Amino acid sequence: MGIIINWIIYALAIGASAYLLPGIGVDSVTTALLVAVVLGLINAVLRPILLILTLPVNILTFGLFTLVINAALVLLAANLVPGFRVDGFWWALLFALVLSIINGILGSLAHDEKR
Repeated sequence: MGIIINWIIYALAIGASAYLLPGIGVDSVTTALLVAVVLGLINAVLRPILLILTLPVNILTFGLFTLVINAALVLLAANLVPGFRVDGFWWALLFALVLSIINGILGSLAHDEKR
């Protein structure tokens, strides 16, 4: 049950981020749910590999290169999911930042309700 709740929270965060940023487009709730699944899979499979491969650059930039990796993964998800539009790299970077903030807030609210 926890996975479904996390999935819905992540989809809500995607919808809220897309609503706040004019360079991001999500056509429907179904698209937001699909983007949540695709981004979850990409983050589970590709992100660790990319972080290991770019470890020297990440160390030199004090971890800021991770933001570039996150933006690239958002752009990859936009290419894979029809109905999810990202207008460029900078919008993807901003989307990744806003998404993590909103997801953190919604996740903490959900965990507070469980206690």
